Amino acid sequence: MPTELETTFAALIGKRVSIRLHDPEGGFRDILGYLESPTTLRNRHDNLVTFDHEQIFVWREVIERS
Repeated sequence: MPTELETTFAALIGKRVSIRLHDPEGGFRDILGYLESPTTLRNRHDNLVTFDHEQIFVWREVIERS
């Protein structure tokens, strides 16, 4: 059964998001891009970045300016 976060991210596929992850070595790292799936996003360098929902500290949808 999908978690609430997986369901939320599934609804945001194609949207731009910013995600702050707990870094395994300590601290945090940020990823920014368009969600391709509930656990992957494509960044500005066209790289596919995979993440685990368990690592997420905070996230938000980035609203495009018009």
